Amino acid sequence: MASIRIVLYKSKKRSDGKYPIVLRIIKDRRPSYLYLEWIDEKHWDQEKNKVKNSYHSASRLNNYLLKKLTEADDLILDFEANKKTYTSSQITETLKGRKPSKLFFKYSEEYFEGLLKLEKYSRVIADRGRIKKFKKFLGNKDIRFEEINQPMLNRFKMYLVTSEKKISERSIMNSFVVIRTIFNKAIKDNIVEQKYYPFGKNKVKIKFPETIKIGLEEDEIRAIEELDLPEKSTIWHTRNIFLFSFYLAGMRVSDVLRVKWNDIKDERIYYQMSKNKKVDSLKLPLKVKLILDYYKEDQRSQNDFIFPELKKAKEHNEKDLYIKSKTATKKFNHYLKQISEQAEINKKVTMHIARHSFGNIAGDKISPHMLQKLYRHSHLSTTIGYQGNFIHKEADDALDSVLDF
Repeated sequence: MASIRIVLYKSKKRSDGKYPIVLRIIKDRRPSYLYLEWIDEKHWDQEKNKVKNSYHSASRLNNYLLKKLTEADDLILDFEANKKTYTSSQITETLKGRKPSKLFFKYSEEYFEGLLKLEKYSRVIADRGRIKKFKKFLGNKDIRFEEINQPMLNRFKMYLVTSEKKISERSIMNSFVVIRTIFNKAIKDNIVEQKYYPFGKNKVKIKFPETIKIGLEEDEIRAIEELDLPEKSTIWHTRNIFLFSFYLAGMRVSDVLRVKWNDIKDERIYYQMSKNKKVDSLKLPLKVKLILDYYKEDQRSQNDFIFPELKKAKEHNEKDLYIKSKTATKKFNHYLKQISEQAEINKKVTMHIARHSFGNIAGDKISPHMLQKLYRHSHLSTTIGYQGNFIHKEADDALDSVLDF
Protein backbone atom coordinates (compact mmCIF):
# COMPACT_ATOMS: atom_id res chain seq x y z
CA MET A 1 0.00 0.00 0.00
CA ALA A 2 1.30 3.45 -0.88
CA SER A 3 1.69 6.22 1.70
CA ILE A 4 0.42 9.72 0.91
CA ARG A 5 1.02 12.96 2.73
CA ILE A 6 0.88 16.73 2.23
CA VAL A 7 4.27 18.25 3.13
CA LEU A 8 6.28 21.42 2.68
CA TYR A 9 9.11 20.32 0.40
CA LYS A 10 12.14 22.11 1.83
CA SER A 11 14.56 20.58 -0.65
CA LYS A 12 13.24 23.02 -3.23
CA LYS A 13 13.32 26.79 -2.82
CA ARG A 14 12.36 29.45 -5.31
CA SER A 15 14.33 32.65 -5.84
CA ASP A 16 11.60 34.55 -3.93
CA GLY A 17 12.24 32.38 -0.85
CA LYS A 18 9.03 30.34 -1.12
CA TYR A 19 8.81 26.54 -0.77
CA PRO A 20 6.40 24.18 -2.55
CA ILE A 21 3.55 22.41 -0.81
CA VAL A 22 3.55 18.95 -2.36
CA LEU A 23 1.50 15.81 -2.27
CA ARG A 24 4.11 13.15 -1.58
CA ILE A 25 3.32 9.59 -2.62
CA ILE A 26 5.66 6.73 -1.73
CA LYS A 27 5.19 3.27 -3.25
CA ASP A 28 7.81 0.52 -2.96
CA ARG A 29 10.19 3.12 -1.51
CA ARG A 30 9.91 5.21 -4.70
CA PRO A 31 8.64 8.75 -4.01
CA SER A 32 6.75 10.95 -6.44
CA TYR A 33 5.70 14.56 -5.87
CA LEU A 34 2.77 16.64 -7.06
CA TYR A 35 3.43 20.38 -6.66
CA LEU A 36 0.31 22.17 -5.38
CA GLU A 37 1.27 25.67 -4.19
CA TRP A 38 4.23 27.85 -3.17
CA ILE A 39 4.25 29.68 0.19
CA ASP A 40 6.60 31.23 2.73
CA GLU A 41 7.76 28.77 5.38
CA LYS A 42 6.26 30.97 8.15
CA HIS A 43 2.74 30.16 6.88
CA TRP A 44 3.18 26.39 7.18
CA ASP A 45 2.11 24.39 10.26
CA GLN A 46 4.69 21.59 10.41
CA GLU A 47 2.84 19.60 13.10
CA LYS A 48 -0.59 19.64 11.45
CA ASN A 49 0.67 19.58 7.85
CA LYS A 50 -1.58 22.43 6.84
CA VAL A 51 -1.47 26.14 6.04
CA LYS A 52 -1.63 28.46 9.05
CA ASN A 53 -4.48 30.93 9.41
CA SER A 54 -1.93 33.71 9.00
CA TYR A 55 -1.99 32.99 5.26
CA HIS A 56 -4.44 35.28 3.38
CA SER A 57 -6.53 32.42 1.92
CA ALA A 58 -5.70 29.60 4.30
CA SER A 59 -9.20 28.08 4.33
CA ARG A 60 -9.44 27.87 0.53
CA LEU A 61 -5.93 26.43 0.16
CA ASN A 62 -6.39 23.85 2.93
CA ASN A 63 -9.64 22.67 1.29
CA TYR A 64 -7.76 22.31 -2.01
CA LEU A 65 -4.98 20.32 -0.31
CA LEU A 66 -7.53 18.05 1.36
CA LYS A 67 -9.28 17.53 -1.98
CA LYS A 68 -6.04 16.43 -3.67
CA LEU A 69 -5.21 14.17 -0.74
CA THR A 70 -8.65 12.55 -1.02
CA GLU A 71 -8.32 12.14 -4.80
CA ALA A 72 -4.99 10.39 -4.38
CA ASP A 73 -6.38 8.16 -1.64
CA ASP A 74 -9.35 7.19 -3.83
CA LEU A 75 -7.07 6.37 -6.76
CA ILE A 76 -4.88 4.14 -4.63
CA LEU A 77 -7.88 2.36 -3.12
CA ASP A 78 -9.21 1.75 -6.63
CA PHE A 79 -5.92 0.22 -7.75
CA GLU A 80 -5.70 -1.92 -4.62
CA ALA A 81 -9.33 -3.09 -4.82
CA ASN A 82 -8.90 -4.17 -8.44
CA LYS A 83 -5.47 -5.68 -7.72
CA LYS A 84 -3.86 -3.51 -10.40
CA THR A 85 -0.15 -2.83 -10.48
CA TYR A 86 0.71 0.85 -10.10
CA THR A 87 3.55 3.19 -9.21
CA SER A 88 3.74 6.44 -7.25
CA SER A 89 4.43 8.29 -10.51
CA GLN A 90 1.27 6.90 -12.07
CA ILE A 91 -0.80 8.41 -9.28
CA THR A 92 0.75 11.86 -9.63
CA GLU A 93 0.46 11.80 -13.43
CA THR A 94 -3.23 10.90 -13.15
CA LEU A 95 -3.83 13.69 -10.64
CA LYS A 96 -2.20 16.12 -13.06
CA GLY A 97 -4.81 15.12 -15.60
CA ARG A 98 -2.27 13.42 -17.84
CA LYS A 99 -2.63 9.95 -19.24
CA PRO A 100 -0.09 7.84 -17.35
CA SER A 101 2.47 6.14 -19.57
CA LYS A 102 2.33 2.39 -20.00
CA LEU A 103 4.30 0.28 -17.61
CA PHE A 104 7.45 -1.32 -19.00
CA PHE A 105 6.71 -4.98 -18.26
CA LYS A 106 3.10 -4.72 -19.35
CA TYR A 107 4.24 -3.20 -22.64
CA SER A 108 6.94 -5.88 -22.94
CA GLU A 109 4.27 -8.57 -22.87
CA GLU A 110 2.38 -6.79 -25.64
CA TYR A 111 5.63 -6.72 -27.62
CA PHE A 112 6.18 -10.46 -27.11
CA GLU A 113 2.60 -11.26 -28.06
CA GLY A 114 3.22 -9.43 -31.33
CA LEU A 115 6.31 -11.54 -31.99
CA LEU A 116 4.36 -14.73 -31.26
CA LYS A 117 1.83 -13.78 -33.91
CA LEU A 118 4.78 -13.60 -36.31
CA GLU A 119 5.87 -17.05 -35.04
CA LYS A 120 9.18 -15.73 -33.67
CA TYR A 121 9.24 -18.40 -30.95
CA SER A 122 12.99 -18.72 -30.48
CA ARG A 123 13.33 -14.97 -30.02
CA VAL A 124 10.41 -14.75 -27.59
CA ILE A 125 11.63 -17.62 -25.44
CA ALA A 126 15.15 -16.17 -25.18
CA ASP A 127 14.11 -12.53 -24.70
CA ARG A 128 11.30 -13.25 -22.24
CA GLY A 129 13.85 -14.95 -20.01
CA ARG A 130 16.05 -11.85 -20.12
CA ILE A 131 13.18 -9.52 -19.25
CA LYS A 132 12.17 -11.89 -16.45
CA LYS A 133 15.61 -11.38 -14.88
CA PHE A 134 15.18 -7.60 -15.13
CA LYS A 135 11.80 -7.85 -13.42
CA LYS A 136 13.23 -10.06 -10.67
CA PHE A 137 15.97 -7.47 -10.12
CA LEU A 138 13.22 -4.87 -9.56
CA GLY A 139 11.43 -7.04 -7.03
CA ASN A 140 8.84 -8.27 -9.55
CA LYS A 141 7.28 -4.79 -9.63
CA ASP A 142 6.35 -2.98 -12.82
CA ILE A 143 7.84 0.43 -13.58
CA ARG A 144 7.33 3.29 -16.00
CA PHE A 145 9.69 3.72 -18.92
CA GLU A 146 10.75 7.08 -17.50
CA GLU A 147 12.14 5.37 -14.41
CA ILE A 148 14.60 3.25 -16.39
CA ASN A 149 17.84 5.22 -16.40
CA GLN A 150 21.59 4.75 -16.54
CA PRO A 151 22.12 4.21 -12.78
CA MET A 152 19.36 1.59 -12.72
CA LEU A 153 20.83 -0.31 -15.68
CA ASN A 154 24.29 -0.16 -14.12
CA ARG A 155 22.85 -1.68 -10.94
CA PHE A 156 21.11 -4.33 -13.04
CA LYS A 157 24.44 -5.25 -14.62
CA MET A 158 26.04 -5.65 -11.18
CA TYR A 159 23.04 -7.72 -10.09
CA LEU A 160 23.55 -10.11 -13.02
CA VAL A 161 27.28 -10.37 -12.33
CA THR A 162 26.77 -11.20 -8.65
CA SER A 163 23.63 -13.35 -8.84
CA GLU A 164 24.27 -15.39 -12.00
CA LYS A 165 26.92 -18.10 -12.00
CA LYS A 166 29.44 -17.74 -14.82
CA ILE A 167 27.36 -15.18 -16.71
CA SER A 168 29.27 -13.78 -19.67
CA GLU A 169 29.55 -10.16 -20.76
CA ARG A 170 27.79 -11.19 -23.99
CA SER A 171 24.80 -12.50 -22.01
CA ILE A 172 24.58 -9.22 -20.09
CA MET A 173 24.70 -7.23 -23.33
CA ASN A 174 21.95 -9.44 -24.77
CA SER A 175 19.73 -8.45 -21.83
CA PHE A 176 20.45 -4.78 -22.50
CA VAL A 177 19.66 -5.25 -26.20
CA VAL A 178 16.17 -6.54 -25.37
CA ILE A 179 15.48 -3.60 -23.04
CA ARG A 180 16.75 -1.22 -25.72
CA THR A 181 14.62 -2.86 -28.42
CA ILE A 182 11.47 -2.55 -26.32
CA PHE A 183 12.35 1.05 -25.42
CA ASN A 184 12.83 1.94 -29.10
CA LYS A 185 9.48 0.43 -30.00
CA ALA A 186 7.80 2.33 -27.17
CA ILE A 187 9.27 5.60 -28.47
CA LYS A 188 8.02 4.77 -31.96
CA ASP A 189 4.57 4.02 -30.53
CA ASN A 190 4.57 7.36 -28.63
CA ILE A 191 4.50 5.56 -25.30
CA VAL A 192 7.56 7.37 -23.95
CA GLU A 193 9.49 10.48 -25.01
CA GLN A 194 12.92 10.24 -26.64
CA LYS A 195 14.47 12.33 -23.84
CA TYR A 196 14.05 9.39 -21.45
CA TYR A 197 16.06 7.02 -23.68
CA PRO A 198 18.82 5.59 -21.44
CA PHE A 199 21.11 4.27 -24.20
CA GLY A 200 23.64 5.94 -26.49
CA LYS A 201 26.33 8.59 -26.21
CA ASN A 202 27.19 9.51 -22.61
CA LYS A 203 24.62 6.95 -21.45
CA VAL A 204 24.50 3.16 -21.37
CA LYS A 205 26.57 1.73 -24.20
CA ILE A 206 26.06 -1.76 -25.56
CA LYS A 207 29.32 -3.29 -26.71
CA PHE A 208 29.70 -6.99 -27.32
CA PRO A 209 33.04 -8.54 -26.40
CA GLU A 210 34.97 -10.42 -29.04
CA THR A 211 34.44 -14.16 -28.81
CA ILE A 212 36.94 -16.87 -29.63
CA LYS A 213 35.59 -19.20 -32.31
CA ILE A 214 37.41 -22.52 -32.39
CA GLY A 215 36.62 -25.12 -35.02
CA LEU A 216 37.83 -28.67 -35.48
CA GLU A 217 40.80 -29.56 -37.67
CA GLU A 218 40.70 -32.01 -40.59
CA ASP A 219 42.15 -34.85 -38.53
CA GLU A 220 39.55 -34.28 -35.80
CA ILE A 221 36.68 -34.45 -38.30
CA ARG A 222 38.27 -37.61 -39.70
CA ALA A 223 38.47 -39.09 -36.21
CA ILE A 224 34.73 -38.51 -35.76
CA GLU A 225 34.00 -40.06 -39.17
CA GLU A 226 36.04 -43.17 -38.35
CA LEU A 227 34.55 -43.89 -34.92
CA ASP A 228 33.04 -47.38 -34.65
CA LEU A 229 29.55 -46.62 -33.33
CA PRO A 230 26.60 -49.03 -33.06
CA GLU A 231 24.47 -48.54 -36.17
CA LYS A 232 21.01 -47.04 -35.54
CA SER A 233 22.02 -45.99 -32.01
CA THR A 234 21.39 -42.44 -30.78
CA ILE A 235 25.10 -41.63 -30.69
CA TRP A 236 25.46 -42.92 -34.28
CA HIS A 237 22.52 -40.78 -35.35
CA THR A 238 24.03 -37.75 -33.59
CA ARG A 239 27.25 -38.18 -35.56
CA ASN A 240 25.24 -38.29 -38.80
CA ILE A 241 23.47 -35.03 -37.95
CA PHE A 242 26.73 -33.30 -37.00
CA LEU A 243 28.53 -34.42 -40.17
CA PHE A 244 25.50 -33.59 -42.36
CA SER A 245 25.69 -30.05 -40.99
CA PHE A 246 29.46 -29.84 -41.46
CA TYR A 247 29.41 -31.22 -45.03
CA LEU A 248 26.87 -28.53 -46.00
CA ALA A 249 29.02 -25.61 -44.83
CA GLY A 250 27.78 -25.66 -41.25
CA MET A 251 24.05 -25.69 -41.96
CA ARG A 252 22.22 -24.76 -38.75
CA VAL A 253 20.78 -27.73 -36.87
CA SER A 254 17.29 -26.20 -36.98
CA ASP A 255 17.54 -26.25 -40.79
CA VAL A 256 19.03 -29.75 -40.91
CA LEU A 257 16.09 -31.18 -38.98
CA ARG A 258 13.55 -29.46 -41.26
CA VAL A 259 14.94 -30.93 -44.48
CA LYS A 260 12.40 -33.11 -46.30
CA TRP A 261 12.86 -35.67 -49.04
CA ASN A 262 11.19 -33.38 -51.56
CA ASP A 263 13.89 -30.78 -50.83
CA ILE A 264 16.34 -33.07 -52.66
CA LYS A 265 16.17 -32.49 -56.42
CA ASP A 266 18.72 -33.24 -59.15
CA GLU A 267 21.39 -34.03 -56.59
CA ARG A 268 20.95 -30.66 -54.91
CA ILE A 269 19.35 -29.66 -51.63
CA TYR A 270 16.91 -26.74 -51.63
CA TYR A 271 15.86 -25.29 -48.32
CA GLN A 272 14.64 -22.18 -46.52
CA MET A 273 16.68 -20.95 -43.59
CA SER A 274 14.54 -20.78 -40.45
CA LYS A 275 16.56 -17.85 -39.08
CA ASN A 276 15.97 -15.34 -41.88
CA LYS A 277 13.67 -17.20 -44.30
CA LYS A 278 16.24 -17.02 -47.11
CA VAL A 279 16.02 -19.74 -49.76
CA ASP A 280 19.22 -21.48 -50.75
CA SER A 281 20.50 -24.44 -52.77
CA LEU A 282 23.66 -26.52 -52.40
CA LYS A 283 25.12 -29.43 -54.31
CA LEU A 284 24.95 -32.72 -52.42
CA PRO A 285 28.49 -33.93 -51.63
CA LEU A 286 29.02 -37.70 -51.83
CA LYS A 287 29.38 -37.92 -48.05
CA VAL A 288 25.92 -36.34 -47.62
CA LYS A 289 24.41 -38.84 -50.08
CA LEU A 290 25.82 -41.71 -48.02
CA ILE A 291 24.17 -40.33 -44.88
CA LEU A 292 20.84 -39.93 -46.71
CA ASP A 293 20.97 -43.58 -47.77
CA TYR A 294 20.78 -44.64 -44.12
CA TYR A 295 17.42 -42.90 -43.65
CA LYS A 296 15.64 -43.90 -46.86
CA GLU A 297 14.06 -46.98 -45.31
CA ASP A 298 12.16 -44.73 -42.87
CA GLN A 299 10.79 -42.49 -45.64
CA ARG A 300 6.98 -42.41 -45.51
CA SER A 301 6.42 -39.96 -48.36
CA GLN A 302 8.20 -37.33 -50.42
CA ASN A 303 6.89 -34.71 -47.99
CA ASP A 304 8.34 -36.56 -45.00
CA PHE A 305 11.16 -35.16 -42.86
CA ILE A 306 14.43 -36.98 -43.53
CA PHE A 307 15.51 -37.13 -39.90
CA PRO A 308 13.26 -38.57 -37.15
CA GLU A 309 13.17 -35.68 -34.66
CA LEU A 310 10.32 -33.79 -36.36
CA LYS A 311 8.37 -36.70 -37.83
CA LYS A 312 5.82 -36.49 -35.01
CA ALA A 313 5.73 -32.69 -34.88
CA LYS A 314 2.69 -30.69 -35.88
CA GLU A 315 4.03 -29.71 -39.28
CA HIS A 316 2.46 -26.27 -39.60
CA ASN A 317 2.81 -25.41 -35.92
CA GLU A 318 5.98 -23.31 -35.65
CA LYS A 319 5.96 -23.45 -31.87
CA ASP A 320 5.90 -27.26 -31.83
CA LEU A 321 8.63 -27.44 -34.49
CA TYR A 322 10.78 -25.03 -32.50
CA ILE A 323 10.35 -26.87 -29.19
CA LYS A 324 11.12 -30.28 -30.72
CA SER A 325 14.18 -28.87 -32.53
CA LYS A 326 15.42 -27.29 -29.30
CA THR A 327 14.97 -30.57 -27.41
CA ALA A 328 16.80 -32.47 -30.16
CA THR A 329 19.73 -30.02 -30.14
CA LYS A 330 20.15 -30.50 -26.40
CA LYS A 331 20.19 -34.27 -26.95
CA PHE A 332 22.74 -33.99 -29.77
CA ASN A 333 25.07 -31.83 -27.68
CA HIS A 334 24.93 -34.41 -24.90
CA TYR A 335 26.03 -37.20 -27.24
CA LEU A 336 28.59 -35.01 -29.01
CA LYS A 337 30.40 -34.76 -25.70
CA GLN A 338 30.69 -38.57 -25.69
CA ILE A 339 31.75 -38.55 -29.35
CA SER A 340 34.53 -36.02 -28.68
CA GLU A 341 35.80 -38.13 -25.78
CA GLN A 342 35.87 -41.29 -27.90
CA ALA A 343 37.60 -39.41 -30.73
CA GLU A 344 40.10 -37.97 -28.21
CA ILE A 345 39.25 -34.39 -29.15
CA ASN A 346 40.22 -31.90 -26.45
CA LYS A 347 37.72 -29.28 -27.54
CA LYS A 348 34.11 -28.64 -26.63
CA VAL A 349 32.08 -30.07 -29.52
CA THR A 350 28.50 -28.90 -30.04
CA MET A 351 26.23 -28.67 -33.06
CA HIS A 352 27.29 -25.06 -33.59
CA ILE A 353 30.94 -26.16 -33.79
CA ALA A 354 30.11 -27.82 -37.13
CA ARG A 355 29.85 -24.33 -38.62
CA HIS A 356 33.08 -23.16 -36.98
CA SER A 357 34.82 -26.33 -38.18
CA PHE A 358 33.87 -25.69 -41.79
CA GLY A 359 35.18 -22.14 -41.48
CA ASN A 360 38.39 -23.31 -39.85
CA ILE A 361 39.15 -25.94 -42.49
CA ALA A 362 38.12 -23.64 -45.34
CA GLY A 363 40.58 -21.02 -44.08
CA ASP A 364 41.69 -18.98 -47.07
CA LYS A 365 41.17 -21.80 -49.58
CA ILE A 366 37.83 -20.37 -50.73
CA SER A 367 37.15 -16.82 -51.87
CA PRO A 368 35.18 -14.58 -49.47
CA HIS A 369 32.39 -14.18 -52.04
CA MET A 370 31.94 -17.95 -52.33
CA LEU A 371 32.04 -18.36 -48.56
CA GLN A 372 29.39 -15.66 -48.28
CA LYS A 373 27.09 -17.81 -50.41
CA LEU A 374 27.92 -21.00 -48.50
CA TYR A 375 27.31 -19.32 -45.13
CA ARG A 376 24.19 -17.55 -46.43
CA HIS A 377 25.40 -14.19 -45.08
CA SER A 378 23.62 -11.05 -46.23
CA HIS A 379 26.78 -8.94 -46.19
CA LEU A 380 30.30 -9.78 -47.35
CA SER A 381 31.70 -7.90 -44.34
CA THR A 382 30.00 -10.44 -42.06
CA THR A 383 31.73 -13.29 -43.89
CA ILE A 384 35.13 -11.58 -43.80
CA GLY A 385 34.76 -10.86 -40.08
CA TYR A 386 33.64 -14.42 -39.33
CA GLN A 387 36.39 -16.03 -41.41
CA GLY A 388 38.98 -13.83 -39.74
CA ASN A 389 38.57 -16.04 -36.67
CA PHE A 390 40.18 -18.95 -38.52
CA ILE A 391 42.83 -17.44 -40.81
CA HIS A 392 46.10 -17.16 -38.90
CA LYS A 393 48.76 -18.21 -41.43
CA GLU A 394 50.07 -14.74 -42.29
CA ALA A 395 50.29 -13.73 -38.63
CA ASP A 396 51.94 -17.05 -37.74
CA ASP A 397 54.49 -16.71 -40.58
CA ALA A 398 55.22 -13.13 -39.54
CA LEU A 399 55.86 -14.22 -35.97
CA ASP A 400 58.13 -17.06 -37.13
CA SER A 401 60.10 -14.70 -39.38
CA VAL A 402 60.96 -12.51 -36.40
CA LEU A 403 61.81 -15.34 -34.02
CA ASP A 404 63.73 -17.47 -36.55
CA PHE A 405 67.25 -16.72 -35.35
